[in-house]
Amino acid sequence: MLSRRNFIGTAALAGVSAVSGRAQAAAIPEAAVMDKATTQPPLAPTSGPDYRPVVTLNGWTLPWRMNGAWKEFHLVAEPVVRSFADGMTAHLWGYNGQAPGPTIEAVEGDTVRIFVTNHLPEHTTVHWHGLILPNGMDGVGGLTQPHIKPGKTFVYEFELRHSGTFMYHPHSDEMVQMAMGMMGMFVVHPRDTTFRPVDRDFVFIMSSYLIDPGSYLPKVNEMTDFNMWTWNARVFPGIDALPVRLGDRVRVRIGNLTMTNHPIHLHGHKFGVSCTDGGWVPESAQWPETTTDVPVGAVRAIDFTADNPGDWAFHCHKSHHTMNAMGHDMRNLIGVPRKDIARAVRRLAPDAMVMGSTGMAMGEMEMPAPDNTLPMMTGSGPFGPLEMGGMFTVMKVRADLAANDYRDPGAYAHPAGTVAYEIATPPAAAPAAPLPDSSKGAAKPRT
Repeated sequence: MLSRRNFIGTAALAGVSAVSGRAQAAAIPEAAVMDKATTQPPLAPTSGPDYRPVVTLNGWTLPWRMNGAWKEFHLVAEPVVRSFADGMTAHLWGYNGQAPGPTIEAVEGDTVRIFVTNHLPEHTTVHWHGLILPNGMDGVGGLTQPHIKPGKTFVYEFELRHSGTFMYHPHSDEMVQMAMGMMGMFVVHPRDTTFRPVDRDFVFIMSSYLIDPGSYLPKVNEMTDFNMWTWNARVFPGIDALPVRLGDRVRVRIGNLTMTNHPIHLHGHKFGVSCTDGGWVPESAQWPETTTDVPVGAVRAIDFTADNPGDWAFHCHKSHHTMNAMGHDMRNLIGVPRKDIARAVRRLAPDAMVMGSTGMAMGEMEMPAPDNTLPMMTGSGPFGPLEMGGMFTVMKVRADLAANDYRDPGAYAHPAGTVAYEIATPPAAAPAAPLPDSSKGAAKPRT
């Protein structure tokens, strides 16, 4: 929730002045914080041009205040505790109580002033990824500005010259700070409200972590072998659903600050890539897709019409990215009798379960695990176990949702005769074709 202790509202404050665009130290606005990991309602604009606000998946939008012509925000870089899903938390670094930080929203042409206070144990900066701005506001420590030392506050001031979808993250000890979760999304809405309007506008950022089962800190030096693949630092089943009204025009904005690409796939619909962190894609250059690859350090926004009701899977199509606590050292035991192996393993680790001789499907199984970790595959639906994890959620398209209703509508009620079903007896097997007998030059029956 937003803390009243830390937020003074979006209204202009009496006595706050701006001289030649420079903020006075006494005018620093208090910083809003959030202590919930669920999707928060969109933050509707209270001043300036109108726009449809975005909904941050398992996140929130940072409030602002107006100070004359300046839209003022306050980011606080600090250690945070983030729940990946029920049963697992991580000790990360982030902004304003969460990792990733809150989404920043503004409008093309706005002049923004962003205060950044450093409560980390080391220096930091903020780089505004994809935004076109003066060089001294670009946030590259040592190159375009001094590093922000612990306990200090810096101010970034610039005009938002282009609309689109962007990100923010440190450019100071970048490997550690981004590996610890320091990142967020920056959405700049078009000033022209008739430009490609949508009915629902979602946004999230992707990050990855290696956290050993039972531990709380990411291994920041890891480069390839991650075991937690997250959307807004949440993994399935901790990722909220995306409720959508049937017939809505929908936009989903996706940022990628992991160390690999992600082919993001939506079931039941086709879409076009409408925007990158470089700007809007001309409509004539778009083509229909059901999967789009989001490269490292990039943004992709997809637009589509939600014209097919149901509960539609929405996920990364790299199979190990839809699993939790997975590692490269897992042995393949398919076809191997496990009774003797299990007896030997349990002498060394009494709580261990040897599995996988018939595959890795877990079904309804429960198995002992260390504290503060998650099953590799989990979650359940109306027909049984989902056996998913990581970067997976459900887009729920319903005809009976209200225009601005973002509540989870529950499981889809399938019309009669539209669910795959089991038949009582399998069809008769087709007769087998004979195999050639090369030794006699004649065919012989297949065994």
